[in-house]
Amino acid sequence: MDKTTLLNRAASPEERLLLARVLDKYEQMDRRNIPTATPFFTQAEQAAVQALLNAAGIRSGYVWNGGYPQAERKLLQFLPDWCEEDGSVLTALRARCRGDEEPNHRDFLGSLMALGLTREKFGDLLVSPGRCDLIAAADAAPFLLQNWDSAGRARLQVEEIPLCDLEIPVQQVKEIRDTVASLRLDAVAAGGFSMSRTRAAELIAAGRVQVNHLDCGKGDRLVAEGDVITVRGLGKCLVAQVGGRSKKGRTMIVLHRYL
Repeated sequence: MDKTTLLNRAASPEERLLLARVLDKYEQMDRRNIPTATPFFTQAEQAAVQALLNAAGIRSGYVWNGGYPQAERKLLQFLPDWCEEDGSVLTALRARCRGDEEPNHRDFLGSLMALGLTREKFGDLLVSPGRCDLIAAADAAPFLLQNWDSAGRARLQVEEIPLCDLEIPVQQVKEIRDTVASLRLDAVAAGGFSMSRTRAAELIAAGRVQVNHLDCGKGDRLVAEGDVITVRGLGKCLVAQVGGRSKKGRTMIVLHRYL
């Protein structure tokens, strides 16, 4: 499938631009035989890019990298045959607060955006009391080391650290056990977000629900174990387990709702 045909499948002008940039990076790697890397992508963007790669028949020669396995924001590296994964495209930084101030995630993110950086230049912010670990594109690291000196009311001391020293906060989840007549999206989403099936169907029809970070407007879509359901404004939950049948013939499921 040629590039124009692939891009014409994009759902919006913004998505078309995103996918064009990815294909440009792939073509640059292929033409010059050097590693290339994209900016950081959200999980929804990653899903769209992965679908593009699959449609183009590009099954190997690339890796997703966010600095640690569970990273939400990741960049895509295209690698020629002679090259293994290149970790030098990422830099980990640790910002420690001076004094007793403890900025939150919004404070740290706001301070970075106030420096004029675009969001695609850095990945996840891992916030702990009194500090924040940040995964950034390597070319943005020198600027951050020199200019990132505050967050909220806190003054910061920023240093580079090895990626292996990142401190990953434990993700808090609520386990929900439920039974559903079927694995329809509206039924499972209702259980995962403690709402009626009617309300879940309304949110799906309104375009507020994603499955595996892709928009889904069909309430009768069947979900499976391992799928992630996201409801805009409410968060996300994982279909952690699909079990057997209850005595009443309903399917038993275990959901993990992220808090």
